[in-house]
Amino acid sequence: MMKAFDTLVIGAGPAGIAASVTAAERGRLVGLVDDNPAAGGQIWRGGAHLPSTARRWLDRLEASTVERLHGWRVFDSPEHGLLQAERTGAAARDATISLRFGNLILATGARERFVPFPGWTLPNVMGAGGLDAMVSGGLPIAGKRVVVAGTGPLLLAVAAHLAARGAEIAAICEQAKAGQMMPLALHLLAQPGKLRQGVQYRWTTRHSRYRTNCHVVAAHGDDQLHAVELRQGQEHWTVECDYLACGFHLIPNTELAALLGCRLENGFVATSELLQSSVPGVWCAGEPTGIGGVELSLLEGRLAGLAADDRAQEAQRLVPRRRTALRFVRALKSACRLNSQLRTLADDSTIVCRCEDVHFGSLRERESWRDAKLHTRCGMGPCQGRVCGGATEFLFGWQADSVRSPIFPARVSGLAESTGSAHIDSNNLKETV
Repeated sequence: MMKAFDTLVIGAGPAGIAASVTAAERGRLVGLVDDNPAAGGQIWRGGAHLPSTARRWLDRLEASTVERLHGWRVFDSPEHGLLQAERTGAAARDATISLRFGNLILATGARERFVPFPGWTLPNVMGAGGLDAMVSGGLPIAGKRVVVAGTGPLLLAVAAHLAARGAEIAAICEQAKAGQMMPLALHLLAQPGKLRQGVQYRWTTRHSRYRTNCHVVAAHGDDQLHAVELRQGQEHWTVECDYLACGFHLIPNTELAALLGCRLENGFVATSELLQSSVPGVWCAGEPTGIGGVELSLLEGRLAGLAADDRAQEAQRLVPRRRTALRFVRALKSACRLNSQLRTLADDSTIVCRCEDVHFGSLRERESWRDAKLHTRCGMGPCQGRVCGGATEFLFGWQADSVRSPIFPARVSGLAESTGSAHIDSNNLKETV
């Protein structure tokens, strides 16, 4: 099956929704592709609990002419102007689609960074955003004791959401020191909306202690998590709990951008002021350009949508607002800088690559990401390094030196149907199918 669009948007989070709605305002044929069953991305999962801003944008999307392709995952780009996508979900069989476009907007979002520590692979040890999503999807959390740990504003937001659903928040542990977070706090003073939201989160979690300079040392349990070992300075103690929600800020999803040839800088997609990448006809909006939250994602989505629709003058009017918002991005990055002590948590038996059961001890002998892949298969499992890649970047300073198609595990039938399947690297095929 083939579909063609004037503008194609990949990712239906806040940036993708804003980009697609804006690009379609003058009657252009716009498509919006996302691997989730509904629009909203990771941040706007909540049904009746969605904020008013989310409801407004989702209503605008519903009323627009945008063609929404939910439950499709892009895995290849055989040639410029063409993407291949595959149906997601166990019930989807032999379903592949070719997507042609004149302009492309990448709004592929971000994922949580995980830092390995003893016990982090135990059942009920989850990413903070992951547990939040599961609770939104119906996981019963009322009466459960939860430790929320890691770094970034997501911790307090998740703790508040879980507490509102009846969880007992045993501890909220931010690994950054209080002084390190002060510039971010000053930025929040100038943004009443964010400040008000933060105050609401803290009020909801007022019965739980919020600790800075505090991190997980280890998780304990047999068949599942029973307790978490914590450290704050010289203090060291254990907390019994049912769940550990642990995340160390976010990593942008740049694999598709890299596959298309977009230039990356410091792990993010490099763009012009109008968010055009180094590849003609390809724009990028939201977290892949810098981790800055919902407001910046919506702003960048609008900007990219205008630019892709040849409304550069209108887009230019948003540039000063984006420059101001980028100050928050820099403050957030500094506040979430990881403590070097976290590099000392894993022992030789700690698993780093969960897909291939690669332990920290075997990786210490390697010199680079490529060397680790060749000798240990680290990063060669189903997630294609999306979990262990961020971990090894922090632990060893390794950088992924290439991105090859398919960028997600794909069915053999889908690869056979792909017009570009002949150019897919045979080694990568064996790794991902």
